[in-house]
Amino acid sequence: MAVTTMPPKRKPQQQNAWKAYSDWANNHRKWLFAAPAMIFVAILIIFPLGWTMYLSLTDSSGSVRAESEFIGFANYLEVLSDGERFWPAVARTFIFTSVALLVQMVLGMCIALLLWRPFKGEKWVRVAILLPLVATPVAVGMMWRLIFDPNIGFANQMLGLLGIPAQPWLSGQHTALPTVIFIDIWQWTPMVVIILLAGLTSLSEEPDEAARIDGANAWQRFRFITVPLLMPTIIVAVLLRSIDALKTFDLLYATKGRGGGSFHEVETLNIYAYGLSFDYNDYGLSSTVLILFFLIIIAAMWVLTRRRKDVQ
Repeated sequence: MAVTTMPPKRKPQQQNAWKAYSDWANNHRKWLFAAPAMIFVAILIIFPLGWTMYLSLTDSSGSVRAESEFIGFANYLEVLSDGERFWPAVARTFIFTSVALLVQMVLGMCIALLLWRPFKGEKWVRVAILLPLVATPVAVGMMWRLIFDPNIGFANQMLGLLGIPAQPWLSGQHTALPTVIFIDIWQWTPMVVIILLAGLTSLSEEPDEAARIDGANAWQRFRFITVPLLMPTIIVAVLLRSIDALKTFDLLYATKGRGGGSFHEVETLNIYAYGLSFDYNDYGLSSTVLILFFLIIIAAMWVLTRRRKDVQ
């Protein structure tokens, strides 16, 4: 005959402690479920950032394992006083980001408005527009490098048929930066289209219909109704694309190589920091540039985030 044993009963103190823990866990369950992922991401971010910040305060060079001395903010003073490479790289970074972002937002809005209303062949048009996003930036850079080749490139062949002299494109000191901006616009405008089109499809049609009944034309409805209602989505698109454009490296390196070209014509802060690390093995200065670049990105994110909250 089997003998069953009852589990020991918890003492009142244990029951109270367990109930208190259960209530606390239930009230903070969203943080408990997200805690493992948050801790993992924090470790991945804090350790590289802390190590880079430490290197920026030393004269580390040659090898990260070589002995280095703590020199304080000497690297920051040297970088901030460098008017030959650092500040031109800052200017190119902002020119690349601002021009590419402005054109992408304008083109993205125009294309999203065209795709907003259903029409025959709409699916095929959307697929064609999204094709540039399929390829990696390195593959896109190599493809356009062949197209813009000054000798055998398709672009100069087309100009020759039109009677226009051949252009240096990526090889020219003054044409390289506009050319890589064009390539970035070609690849990433579809991303802006996707974001804005999602925002347009979520808008209510009642305000637009009311304005149409009141006699407002298409431009007035777009300016005073569509854009204000779409502004939170526009801010999101600007935030995502501006951060991504600021960090652009692979496209620039694939098209111009080390140093952003012979005359550093497309050298942004990313390319400059990469050259200091892997071409000159000056890890102290390169870490300083990266920390300054990180602060610039954080400042841009803060400004755009505040703007989004004000709009909402």
